[in-house]
Amino acid sequence: MPSDENELGRKATSELDAANPLEVISDEEKQQEAGQSFLVEWDGDNDPLDPRNFSAARKWFYVAVVAVGSLLVTATSSLYTSCYDQFIKEFECSQEIANLGLSLYVLGLGIGPLVFSPLSEFYGRRPIYITSTVFFLIWLIPCAVAQNIQTILVARFLNGLSGSAFLSVAGGTVVDLFIPQELLLPMTVFTGAPFVGPALGPLIGGFINSFTVWRWCFYVLLIWTGVILVCVIFVQETFHPILLSRKAAALRRSTNNREYHSASEVARASKTLSQALFISLYVPFQLLCLDPMVLALSIYTSLLQGILYLFFGAFPLVFGTNHGFNHWQIGLTFLGLAIGNLIACLFNPFWHTQWVGLIRKMKEKHGADYKPEPELRLPPAMVGSVLVTVTLFWFAWTTYRFVHWIVPIIATVPFSIGFFFVFQGIWTFLVAAYPKYAASSMAVNTTTRCIFAAAFPLFTVQMFNHLGYQWASSLLAFFTLAMLPFPYIFFWCGRSLRRRSKFASD
Repeated sequence: MPSDENELGRKATSELDAANPLEVISDEEKQQEAGQSFLVEWDGDNDPLDPRNFSAARKWFYVAVVAVGSLLVTATSSLYTSCYDQFIKEFECSQEIANLGLSLYVLGLGIGPLVFSPLSEFYGRRPIYITSTVFFLIWLIPCAVAQNIQTILVARFLNGLSGSAFLSVAGGTVVDLFIPQELLLPMTVFTGAPFVGPALGPLIGGFINSFTVWRWCFYVLLIWTGVILVCVIFVQETFHPILLSRKAAALRRSTNNREYHSASEVARASKTLSQALFISLYVPFQLLCLDPMVLALSIYTSLLQGILYLFFGAFPLVFGTNHGFNHWQIGLTFLGLAIGNLIACLFNPFWHTQWVGLIRKMKEKHGADYKPEPELRLPPAMVGSVLVTVTLFWFAWTTYRFVHWIVPIIATVPFSIGFFFVFQGIWTFLVAAYPKYAASSMAVNTTTRCIFAAAFPLFTVQMFNHLGYQWASSLLAFFTLAMLPFPYIFFWCGRSLRRRSKFASD
């Protein structure tokens, strides 16, 4: 595989010369062509430079790398929580200060995509992966060798900021590699990884902190990141606009004709990087403030993300205080969340089949020209919203000491399934309803979710101790009950709301 731009350019040139008689065009003919403009595109469906034509093994290697990278980034966020007791003892800090390490990391995860997404449009995905992984590795080092809690807090924020590239860019890599009909399985693998990560972190950290010092948590993360960095080096560029611009550059060199260009080169000529960054920072919050559907759905997903990260402080209370669990046993209580996410991933083909069936019925009713409405993407969220609320009440009122510990853990399995369904339905709806602003709608959703996830752990202990485990969990359930109707409202009224929106498609 080519390892740099020059090699890829030479490969493009040789392949193009083999397929086209450009190399025998005379200087006079080139001069005649000089006044024309040639748009460079893929050479049909079998262009070897098109990432969709890579071998199956190569494509799945790329998917595995970005999925495991996303798993690493999200697991790092929560693995930290298993170190609290040792932090408090060694650094003589309070629980609230220790919690800041989690909050600052998640805040970094929320800010990063606003910067990395526009950068990837100009420089491609590969430089973003390599740079972010290197810095992610670098900022793990001060965490591992820190002599005070302040060092850990600063490094954690920068760690999260660096790692956010996987969450903002990796999904695009998967889309680059497969045609739409093949996307179901690879996207299921990729989307499942960052959902499993937060549940996996405390499980790994629980065993490490039970048998050795907290520093080994970061040593393990350093080893994991080092492996990912080596793998990322072998992941070549997959972003189509960047590859086409390189192909156009190769043609310009081989033909000495400056009129060959790609569509992305024209687009970038009319927009500077600073303009792209401004749009990335401005448009998402314009959507949030001016579009009621984006606001409501972002609040709903943010509430659920906050509850998930609140569990990292609540589970040690519920299972440690009530049932006397030690570190590694508390870590195992998060298995319910991980299992639920895996089960939810297995439902992806079912939801896809249901959606295809709905489209078929609508085309029979309205004709072959019928275009699927975005609201048809919401049924998973409608089912998931009910599951989330019911299982939160289930969890809340089974946290008594006299109730066997397995009962609230079982409740986390359907909660995790519902959690995944809500996100699946809302994300696909936002992308379909706001095609022109899909990236911005997802960016603002990510940022608001991370803000909630950063805030909730800061008051978990106080809330559970003052309200009691049952009423504290019930309060969260009541919040989700208040948000439960929104997927149903938008399913039935979404079209009329989109007509009134200046951002959504009709």
